[in-house]
Amino acid sequence: MSKYPVLLVGGGMISREVILPTLFQIQRMGEIGEIAVCSRRGSTLHRLREMFPNNPFRGYPGFDSDPEVSHPDLYKQALAEAAPGTVVLVATPDHLHTTVVLAALEHGLHCVVQKPLCLNTDDLYTIKSKADAIGGYVLTDYHKRHDPAVRAARYRFRQGDLGEMLYGHAWIEERREIAFDHFKLWIDQSSSFEYVGCHYVDAYYYVTGLRPRRVIGFGQKKLIKQKTGQDAFDAVQGVVEWEDGSTLWVQTSWVLPQAQSALTSQGLMLHGTEGEYWADHKARNCRFVTEKDGYEDFNPNFFRTYDSWDPERESDVWGYGYESIIQGVHDIIRLQEATEGMGEADALARRRELLAALETKRALPSQAIVGTAVNEAVRLSIANDGRGVRFDANLRPGLE
Repeated sequence: MSKYPVLLVGGGMISREVILPTLFQIQRMGEIGEIAVCSRRGSTLHRLREMFPNNPFRGYPGFDSDPEVSHPDLYKQALAEAAPGTVVLVATPDHLHTTVVLAALEHGLHCVVQKPLCLNTDDLYTIKSKADAIGGYVLTDYHKRHDPAVRAARYRFRQGDLGEMLYGHAWIEERREIAFDHFKLWIDQSSSFEYVGCHYVDAYYYVTGLRPRRVIGFGQKKLIKQKTGQDAFDAVQGVVEWEDGSTLWVQTSWVLPQAQSALTSQGLMLHGTEGEYWADHKARNCRFVTEKDGYEDFNPNFFRTYDSWDPERESDVWGYGYESIIQGVHDIIRLQEATEGMGEADALARRRELLAALETKRALPSQAIVGTAVNEAVRLSIANDGRGVRFDANLRPGLE
């Protein structure tokens, strides 16, 4: 069993459905040690324990605490008590990422953070500065990079098969349960573009290597405001002009009808001078129709449970959502094993060397800035009646 424990901060939907099943699996494989989960409320941890009765984990707050009392700063105690070498995963609401990541870095701990890393470039540069100073690893979990359909687009583009990029279109829209059930406490603090649209902004950057030059944003506030009174966007769209003059239109929503055949409707189209790429990332030509759930478009590639090949295990989880998380966990373990026993100065130099080697292959802050900058620019454009927003050399957005 590895000596490296894991601390997961946040116990919401993505933790329940993806992160914890991933962690429990690699724990069974001997790759990580004890798992701790920190959440604001004990009721969240009790729900997780009911969902995973055969997988023990330590909880912040403790299981004997009042389950309905909120502890907004409990992550500070969890990080302070974390053993050296603890792997930190951050899965809080979008607007809370920055404080948790900075606190983890203060304790010398490496992080894997759910996308987006943060909501503005000021916060991103603060995180980057702190990470650079200590040789800290901060990976943004852009799991669409691991989708074979997106990896194929990157490979073929870089082989020259698509020529020079002209334009693209991406759509990523989710059923209204996201806004009305899962994220109802904080939907006015983020938007569907910031929460999931950044996946395809990052995917275009990942495929092409291009940096954004200009953005125009649009947003609509109708259904959520009518139903809940919250000043939150139902849908947000952004058009991004890139440094080569190509454009990407990204449409997002989190109020699709519940009758949608999958939680997320998503896809990507790219048109270049020598070819076209088109992929419906929802309709993978795999479907179920059952009395229990009705008609479902089933994506076998994202994150699913399958029969295990191991005779000692009944089932395993697998998919690009799984691979994205374990990539970060494995990177952190390698960083720590490579510097074990070194003095601090030598360890810092070695970490910086290893991080520099990963710089072009991972969504570390120098790459995560693209999604963050476009998120901020879309917000700025919407707040100013659709005015254009341009970026300076450091990708800080400003009105035209």
